Amino acid sequence: MRRTLLVIAILALTAGAQVQAQKTSASSYRYRWKDASGLPHYSDSLTSDALKYGYDLVNDRGLVVQHVDRQLNPEERAAAQKVADQQAAERRAAQERDRVDSQMLAAYPTEEGYATSLKQSLDNLEQQISTTRINLRSQEKTLTDLLTRAGDLERAKQPVPKFLNDSIAKQRDVVTQQRDTLERELNAREAAEKKNATDLQHYRDVKAAKEKERSGP
Repeated sequence: MRRTLLVIAILALTAGAQVQAQKTSASSYRYRWKDASGLPHYSDSLTSDALKYGYDLVNDRGLVVQHVDRQLNPEERAAAQKVADQQAAERRAAQERDRVDSQMLAAYPTEEGYATSLKQSLDNLEQQISTTRINLRSQEKTLTDLLTRAGDLERAKQPVPKFLNDSIAKQRDVVTQQRDTLERELNAREAAEKKNATDLQHYRDVKAAKEKERSGP
């Protein structure tokens, strides 16, 4: 009986020691932070100031086991979110560029093939410009004929009919529109030539980078 009581007492003391050790271990960590003036502060519990300024979790040997940044105010959180969104958008754009570049190289394994495709777009513009020039010359000739008829009547001291004046005004508008169209197409061709040169250089850069990746360092 005495031996049983002795065992129970030993077990109780052991359990108490374990609980005490857990309490001691839990309380061996402290919170350390610096206020707005840079002065350090310590506490055994997490305070609002520690959350405000950010804190270190320090063990009983004075070593930092964890660092927690300070809490952000609404304006700072909004600014941080804006930066994060911008960075995410930049990553998506970079991924999309990589995807497009990969498709370009797959479609045109050689520079010659890619250059040919670029030239085809210029050829299409040249055809449009040629067609517009032909139409413009035709409309200009029609306008010249109408003006000649009106001039002949005026030299003959005869009145110019209203329908002829109306036709001349309408034809002038047609010629103006054709000239504007030709100017736009010429500008488009110039822009396309510059873009083609830029695209071709980009193709060369991408292809060189891919070949460098395959060859290794």
